[in-house]
Amino acid sequence: MSDLPDEEPATTLPPDLRFLKILVTTLAAVMIVGLVAIVALLVIRLQQPNPLPQLPAAITLPEGAQAEAVTFARNYTVVVTDGGQVLVYDKAGQKVGDLTLGTEGGNSDGN
Repeated sequence: MSDLPDEEPATTLPPDLRFLKILVTTLAAVMIVGLVAIVALLVIRLQQPNPLPQLPAAITLPEGAQAEAVTFARNYTVVVTDGGQVLVYDKAGQKVGDLTLGTEGGNSDGN
């Protein structure tokens, strides 16, 4: 003789709480799918080799200058020297221009 009923009545959630439960479950599923998509895209993109820039065979810097930074553009190689010069070379390694940093107006020539 127990005070507990043999069968528990079926508990149904109120409509607002049921909607919230469905919403949370759906949002969790969307986040999981999004995370899987991001990981898949990273794996696919990181497996492809990065194309290396085409470098000229040789670049001649001015006497006594040392390169501090080198940047590769589509058709040019840009070298910044320790003396504050910006030197622009074409794909063949020929100097096409320069600019001196730190002076008013700069200095540019087409050599």
